[in-house]
Amino acid sequence: MVDMSGGHLPSKAHNQKLSDSALPLRALIMGHFVMRNETFHRTNPRIAINQLRYTVTAAEYGSFRKAAEILNVKQSTLSRSIRLLEHETSVMIFNRSRKGITPSAAGSKIIRLAQVVLEQIDALGSHSNSIAVERGKLCIGFCTSLSAGSLRAALLEFRRKHPLIRIKTLERPRSRLATALENGTSDVIISTGHLPFIKCRSQKLWSERVLIALPEDHHMADRDIIYWTDLRNETLLMSRYDPYWEFEDLVTSKILAPEDRPKIEHHDVSRSILKSLISMKLGVGLLLESDIGAKIPAIVYRELQDGSGAARVGFSAFWNGPNENPALSYFIELLRERYPSLS
Repeated sequence: MVDMSGGHLPSKAHNQKLSDSALPLRALIMGHFVMRNETFHRTNPRIAINQLRYTVTAAEYGSFRKAAEILNVKQSTLSRSIRLLEHETSVMIFNRSRKGITPSAAGSKIIRLAQVVLEQIDALGSHSNSIAVERGKLCIGFCTSLSAGSLRAALLEFRRKHPLIRIKTLERPRSRLATALENGTSDVIISTGHLPFIKCRSQKLWSERVLIALPEDHHMADRDIIYWTDLRNETLLMSRYDPYWEFEDLVTSKILAPEDRPKIEHHDVSRSILKSLISMKLGVGLLLESDIGAKIPAIVYRELQDGSGAARVGFSAFWNGPNENPALSYFIELLRERYPSLS
Protein backbone atom coordinates (compact mmCIF):
# COMPACT_ATOMS: atom_id res chain seq x y z
CA MET A 1 0.00 0.00 0.00
CA VAL A 2 1.10 3.53 -0.65
CA ASP A 3 0.63 5.66 2.47
CA MET A 4 -0.53 9.12 1.41
CA SER A 5 0.31 10.96 4.62
CA GLY A 6 -1.77 13.96 5.58
CA GLY A 7 -0.73 17.57 5.79
CA HIS A 8 -1.95 21.14 5.32
CA LEU A 9 -3.25 22.23 1.97
CA PRO A 10 -0.77 24.39 0.04
CA SER A 11 -1.70 28.04 -0.18
CA LYS A 12 -3.76 29.25 -3.15
CA ALA A 13 -0.92 31.48 -4.32
CA HIS A 14 1.52 28.58 -4.23
CA ASN A 15 -0.92 26.28 -6.05
CA GLN A 16 -1.18 28.75 -8.92
CA LYS A 17 2.55 28.32 -9.57
CA LEU A 18 2.12 24.62 -10.26
CA SER A 19 1.38 23.34 -13.75
CA ASP A 20 -1.87 21.52 -14.45
CA SER A 21 0.00 18.19 -14.69
CA ALA A 22 2.06 18.73 -11.54
CA LEU A 23 -0.85 19.80 -9.30
CA PRO A 24 -2.76 16.49 -9.22
CA LEU A 25 0.35 14.46 -8.46
CA ARG A 26 1.43 16.87 -5.72
CA ALA A 27 -2.07 16.84 -4.27
CA LEU A 28 -2.22 13.06 -4.23
CA ILE A 29 1.19 12.71 -2.63
CA MET A 30 0.19 15.18 0.10
CA GLY A 31 -2.88 13.08 0.83
CA HIS A 32 -5.55 15.31 -0.74
CA PHE A 33 -7.70 15.15 -3.84
CA VAL A 34 -7.71 18.84 -4.80
CA MET A 35 -9.86 19.68 -7.82
CA ARG A 36 -10.30 23.36 -8.51
CA ASN A 37 -12.37 24.63 -5.57
CA GLU A 38 -13.39 21.19 -4.29
CA THR A 39 -11.58 19.34 -1.46
CA PHE A 40 -12.77 15.90 -0.43
CA HIS A 41 -13.01 15.69 3.33
CA ARG A 42 -10.84 12.56 3.74
CA THR A 43 -7.35 14.02 4.18
CA ASN A 44 -5.48 10.81 4.98
CA PRO A 45 -6.48 8.19 2.39
CA ARG A 46 -4.48 4.98 2.01
CA ILE A 47 -4.34 4.29 -1.70
CA ALA A 48 -2.68 1.42 -3.54
CA ILE A 49 -1.24 1.91 -7.01
CA ASN A 50 -3.21 -1.13 -8.16
CA GLN A 51 -6.46 0.61 -7.12
CA LEU A 52 -5.63 3.49 -9.46
CA ARG A 53 -4.70 1.11 -12.27
CA TYR A 54 -7.88 -0.96 -11.84
CA THR A 55 -10.00 2.20 -11.85
CA VAL A 56 -8.42 3.68 -14.98
CA THR A 57 -8.67 0.39 -16.88
CA ALA A 58 -12.29 -0.11 -15.87
CA ALA A 59 -13.11 3.39 -17.11
CA GLU A 60 -11.37 2.70 -20.43
CA TYR A 61 -13.33 -0.53 -21.08
CA GLY A 62 -16.61 0.45 -19.42
CA SER A 63 -16.73 -2.89 -17.64
CA PHE A 64 -15.26 -4.49 -14.54
CA ARG A 65 -15.27 -7.86 -16.29
CA LYS A 66 -13.29 -6.67 -19.33
CA ALA A 67 -10.85 -4.73 -17.15
CA ALA A 68 -10.24 -7.81 -15.00
CA GLU A 69 -9.55 -9.90 -18.13
CA ILE A 70 -7.10 -7.32 -19.48
CA LEU A 71 -5.26 -7.06 -16.15
CA ASN A 72 -5.40 -10.83 -15.55
CA VAL A 73 -7.05 -10.54 -12.12
CA LYS A 74 -10.30 -11.85 -10.70
CA GLN A 75 -13.29 -9.61 -11.28
CA SER A 76 -14.13 -9.77 -7.58
CA THR A 77 -10.62 -8.55 -6.69
CA LEU A 78 -10.87 -5.62 -9.10
CA SER A 79 -14.38 -4.67 -8.02
CA ARG A 80 -13.48 -4.86 -4.32
CA SER A 81 -10.37 -2.68 -4.83
CA ILE A 82 -12.40 -0.01 -6.63
CA ARG A 83 -15.04 -0.01 -3.89
CA LEU A 84 -12.27 0.42 -1.32
CA LEU A 85 -10.92 3.40 -3.30
CA GLU A 86 -14.43 4.87 -3.35
CA HIS A 87 -14.62 4.41 0.41
CA GLU A 88 -11.22 6.02 1.00
CA THR A 89 -12.10 9.05 -1.15
CA SER A 90 -15.77 9.23 -0.14
CA VAL A 91 -16.62 9.46 -3.83
CA MET A 92 -18.80 7.14 -5.91
CA ILE A 93 -16.43 6.89 -8.85
CA PHE A 94 -18.69 4.79 -11.11
CA ASN A 95 -22.40 4.66 -11.75
CA ARG A 96 -23.31 1.00 -12.00
CA SER A 97 -26.13 -0.47 -14.12
CA ARG A 98 -26.99 -3.64 -15.99
CA LYS A 99 -25.49 -2.11 -19.14
CA GLY A 100 -22.13 -1.59 -17.43
CA ILE A 101 -20.38 1.23 -15.64
CA THR A 102 -19.95 4.92 -16.38
CA PRO A 103 -17.84 7.43 -14.44
CA SER A 104 -19.72 9.84 -12.24
CA ALA A 105 -19.00 13.57 -12.50
CA ALA A 106 -16.74 13.50 -9.43
CA GLY A 107 -15.38 10.08 -10.47
CA SER A 108 -14.22 11.46 -13.82
CA LYS A 109 -11.99 13.93 -12.00
CA ILE A 110 -10.48 11.17 -9.86
CA ILE A 111 -9.90 9.04 -12.96
CA ARG A 112 -8.04 11.91 -14.66
CA LEU A 113 -5.88 12.39 -11.57
CA ALA A 114 -5.18 8.65 -11.41
CA GLN A 115 -4.10 8.66 -15.07
CA VAL A 116 -1.59 11.43 -14.36
CA VAL A 117 -0.21 9.59 -11.33
CA LEU A 118 0.13 6.30 -13.24
CA GLU A 119 1.82 8.00 -16.19
CA GLN A 120 4.40 9.57 -13.93
CA ILE A 121 4.94 6.32 -12.01
CA ASP A 122 5.42 4.44 -15.29
CA ALA A 123 7.81 7.12 -16.54
CA LEU A 124 9.81 6.85 -13.31
CA GLY A 125 10.01 3.07 -13.75
CA SER A 126 11.18 3.40 -17.36
CA HIS A 127 13.83 5.93 -16.36
CA SER A 128 15.09 3.68 -13.57
CA ASN A 129 15.26 0.69 -15.92
CA SER A 130 17.19 2.66 -18.52
CA ILE A 131 19.72 3.70 -15.88
CA ALA A 132 20.09 0.09 -14.73
CA VAL A 133 20.64 -1.13 -18.28
CA GLU A 134 23.16 1.62 -19.01
CA ARG A 135 25.10 0.66 -15.88
CA GLY A 136 25.16 -2.86 -17.24
CA LYS A 137 27.77 -2.04 -19.85
CA LEU A 138 31.12 -3.66 -20.52
CA CYS A 139 33.76 -2.20 -22.83
CA ILE A 140 36.23 -4.83 -24.08
CA GLY A 141 39.37 -3.81 -25.94
CA PHE A 142 41.18 -6.40 -28.02
CA CYS A 143 43.75 -6.91 -30.76
CA THR A 144 42.61 -10.26 -32.07
CA SER A 145 39.99 -11.50 -34.48
CA LEU A 146 36.38 -12.23 -33.56
CA SER A 147 35.73 -14.37 -36.62
CA ALA A 148 36.61 -17.53 -34.66
CA GLY A 149 38.45 -18.66 -31.57
CA SER A 150 38.28 -18.31 -27.81
CA LEU A 151 37.40 -14.62 -27.49
CA ARG A 152 34.40 -15.06 -29.76
CA ALA A 153 33.29 -18.09 -27.72
CA ALA A 154 33.74 -16.23 -24.42
CA LEU A 155 31.72 -13.23 -25.64
CA LEU A 156 28.90 -15.46 -26.89
CA GLU A 157 28.74 -17.26 -23.53
CA PHE A 158 28.82 -13.97 -21.63
CA ARG A 159 26.00 -12.65 -23.79
CA ARG A 160 23.95 -15.77 -23.08
CA LYS A 161 24.47 -15.51 -19.32
CA HIS A 162 24.00 -11.73 -19.10
CA PRO A 163 21.69 -10.67 -21.95
CA LEU A 164 20.91 -7.25 -20.41
CA ILE A 165 24.54 -6.16 -20.26
CA ARG A 166 25.52 -4.11 -23.29
CA ILE A 167 28.87 -5.11 -24.78
CA LYS A 168 31.00 -2.43 -26.40
CA THR A 169 34.12 -3.46 -28.30
CA LEU A 170 37.27 -1.52 -29.05
CA GLU A 171 39.87 -2.77 -31.52
CA ARG A 172 43.15 -0.84 -31.34
CA PRO A 173 46.92 -1.42 -31.33
CA ARG A 174 48.19 -2.60 -27.96
CA SER A 175 49.71 0.75 -26.95
CA ARG A 176 46.42 2.54 -27.54
CA LEU A 177 44.51 -0.17 -25.69
CA ALA A 178 46.79 0.40 -22.71
CA THR A 179 45.89 4.09 -22.79
CA ALA A 180 42.18 3.25 -23.01
CA LEU A 181 42.46 1.00 -19.96
CA GLU A 182 44.41 3.59 -18.00
CA ASN A 183 41.93 6.41 -18.62
CA GLY A 184 38.88 4.20 -18.04
CA THR A 185 37.62 4.16 -21.63
CA SER A 186 37.89 0.37 -21.63
CA ASP A 187 37.05 -1.97 -18.75
CA VAL A 188 39.20 -4.92 -19.83
CA ILE A 189 41.78 -5.66 -22.51
CA ILE A 190 42.30 -9.02 -24.21
CA SER A 191 45.77 -9.05 -25.71
CA THR A 192 48.87 -11.07 -26.37
CA GLY A 193 52.05 -10.40 -24.41
CA HIS A 194 51.85 -7.60 -21.87
CA LEU A 195 50.52 -4.06 -21.83
CA PRO A 196 53.26 -1.43 -21.98
CA PHE A 197 53.79 1.37 -19.48
CA ILE A 198 50.93 0.65 -17.06
CA LYS A 199 50.39 -1.42 -13.94
CA CYS A 200 47.20 -3.45 -13.81
CA ARG A 201 45.79 -6.81 -12.85
CA SER A 202 46.00 -9.67 -15.32
CA GLN A 203 44.71 -13.18 -15.95
CA LYS A 204 46.35 -15.67 -18.30
CA LEU A 205 43.87 -17.12 -20.77
CA TRP A 206 44.23 -19.25 -23.89
CA SER A 207 46.94 -19.68 -26.48
CA GLU A 208 46.64 -19.99 -30.25
CA ARG A 209 48.76 -21.69 -32.88
CA VAL A 210 50.73 -19.57 -35.31
CA LEU A 211 49.82 -20.33 -38.93
CA ILE A 212 51.30 -19.33 -42.24
CA ALA A 213 48.91 -17.93 -44.88
CA LEU A 214 49.82 -18.60 -48.50
CA PRO A 215 48.33 -17.87 -51.91
CA GLU A 216 46.47 -21.01 -52.97
CA ASP A 217 48.87 -21.61 -55.89
CA HIS A 218 52.03 -21.08 -53.80
CA HIS A 219 54.64 -23.79 -54.28
CA MET A 220 54.29 -24.82 -50.58
CA ALA A 221 50.46 -24.78 -50.56
CA ASP A 222 50.22 -28.55 -51.04
CA ARG A 223 52.14 -29.29 -47.84
CA ASP A 224 50.38 -30.03 -44.55
CA ILE A 225 53.23 -28.65 -42.44
CA ILE A 226 55.68 -25.87 -43.21
CA TYR A 227 58.86 -25.33 -41.23
CA TRP A 228 60.29 -21.98 -40.23
CA THR A 229 63.41 -22.63 -42.27
CA ASP A 230 61.22 -22.97 -45.37
CA LEU A 231 60.57 -19.23 -45.22
CA ARG A 232 64.14 -18.33 -46.17
CA ASN A 233 63.43 -16.90 -49.62
CA GLU A 234 59.94 -15.65 -48.95
CA THR A 235 58.55 -12.14 -48.54
CA LEU A 236 56.83 -12.09 -45.17
CA LEU A 237 54.06 -9.49 -44.92
CA MET A 238 53.77 -8.18 -41.36
CA SER A 239 50.91 -6.05 -40.00
CA ARG A 240 51.75 -3.19 -37.68
CA TYR A 241 48.76 -4.29 -35.66
CA ASP A 242 49.32 -6.72 -32.80
CA PRO A 243 50.63 -9.30 -32.28
CA TYR A 244 53.46 -8.24 -34.60
CA TRP A 245 55.85 -7.95 -31.64
CA GLU A 246 55.41 -11.64 -30.90
CA PHE A 247 55.62 -12.54 -34.59
CA GLU A 248 58.91 -10.70 -35.05
CA ASP A 249 60.30 -12.30 -31.90
CA LEU A 250 59.33 -15.72 -33.26
CA VAL A 251 61.07 -15.09 -36.58
CA THR A 252 64.32 -14.10 -34.87
CA SER A 253 64.15 -16.93 -32.31
CA LYS A 254 63.19 -19.68 -34.77
CA ILE A 255 65.58 -18.61 -37.55
CA LEU A 256 68.84 -17.71 -35.84
CA ALA A 257 70.95 -16.75 -38.86
CA PRO A 258 69.89 -13.35 -40.30
CA GLU A 259 70.70 -14.50 -43.83
CA ASP A 260 68.22 -17.38 -43.48
CA ARG A 261 65.32 -15.15 -42.46
CA PRO A 262 62.59 -14.07 -44.87
CA LYS A 263 62.37 -10.52 -46.16
CA ILE A 264 59.92 -8.70 -43.88
CA GLU A 265 57.62 -5.99 -45.24
CA HIS A 266 55.63 -3.99 -42.69
CA HIS A 267 52.15 -2.71 -43.58
CA ASP A 268 50.09 -0.37 -41.42
CA VAL A 269 46.91 -2.36 -41.94
CA SER A 270 44.84 -4.85 -39.97
CA ARG A 271 45.37 -8.56 -40.36
CA SER A 272 42.15 -8.85 -42.37
CA ILE A 273 43.61 -6.46 -44.97
CA LEU A 274 46.87 -8.34 -44.77
CA LYS A 275 45.06 -11.46 -45.93
CA SER A 276 43.84 -9.57 -48.98
CA LEU A 277 47.42 -8.61 -49.79
CA ILE A 278 48.43 -12.26 -49.50
CA SER A 279 45.62 -13.26 -51.88
CA MET A 280 47.09 -10.73 -54.33
CA LYS A 281 50.34 -12.74 -54.19
CA LEU A 282 52.38 -9.94 -52.63
CA GLY A 283 53.85 -12.36 -50.11
CA VAL A 284 53.02 -14.76 -47.27
CA GLY A 285 51.94 -13.87 -43.74
CA LEU A 286 51.80 -15.05 -40.14
CA LEU A 287 48.33 -15.33 -38.61
CA LEU A 288 46.65 -16.88 -35.57
CA GLU A 289 44.00 -19.56 -35.42
CA SER A 290 41.29 -17.00 -34.65
CA ASP A 291 42.07 -15.21 -37.93
CA ILE A 292 40.89 -18.03 -40.16
CA GLY A 293 37.18 -17.77 -39.33
CA ALA A 294 36.61 -15.08 -41.98
CA LYS A 295 37.37 -16.77 -45.28
CA ILE A 296 39.34 -14.96 -47.95
CA PRO A 297 39.32 -16.54 -51.42
CA ALA A 298 42.60 -17.78 -52.89
CA ILE A 299 44.32 -18.27 -49.50
CA VAL A 300 45.31 -21.47 -47.69
CA TYR A 301 46.53 -21.86 -44.12
CA ARG A 302 49.21 -24.27 -42.96
CA GLU A 303 50.69 -25.04 -39.57
CA LEU A 304 54.15 -23.60 -38.99
CA GLN A 305 56.52 -25.79 -36.98
CA ASP A 306 60.08 -26.38 -35.91
CA GLY A 307 61.63 -29.41 -34.20
CA SER A 308 59.60 -28.84 -31.02
CA GLY A 309 56.22 -28.58 -32.75
CA ALA A 310 53.84 -25.74 -33.45
CA ALA A 311 54.55 -22.26 -32.16
CA ARG A 312 51.87 -20.70 -29.96
CA VAL A 313 51.06 -17.19 -28.77
CA GLY A 314 49.38 -16.67 -25.40
CA PHE A 315 46.56 -14.26 -24.56
CA SER A 316 45.78 -12.55 -21.25
CA ALA A 317 43.09 -10.31 -19.79
CA PHE A 318 44.15 -6.97 -18.28
CA TRP A 319 42.04 -4.70 -16.08
CA ASN A 320 42.40 -2.06 -13.39
CA GLY A 321 41.88 -3.24 -9.82
CA PRO A 322 39.83 -0.19 -8.69
CA ASN A 323 37.24 -0.71 -11.46
CA GLU A 324 33.89 -1.19 -9.67
CA ASN A 325 31.83 -2.08 -12.75
CA PRO A 326 29.78 -5.20 -11.80
CA ALA A 327 29.73 -6.29 -15.46
CA LEU A 328 33.53 -6.50 -15.39
CA SER A 329 33.40 -8.78 -12.34
CA TYR A 330 30.97 -11.08 -14.15
CA PHE A 331 33.23 -11.22 -17.21
CA ILE A 332 36.40 -11.95 -15.23
CA GLU A 333 34.52 -14.65 -13.33
CA LEU A 334 33.47 -16.24 -16.62
CA LEU A 335 37.05 -16.18 -17.94
CA ARG A 336 38.31 -17.86 -14.76
CA GLU A 337 35.65 -20.54 -15.10
CA ARG A 338 36.63 -21.22 -18.71
CA TYR A 339 40.38 -21.29 -18.01
CA PRO A 340 40.76 -22.55 -14.42
CA SER A 341 44.09 -24.28 -15.02
CA LEU A 342 45.68 -20.95 -15.94
CA SER A 343 44.28 -18.94 -13.01
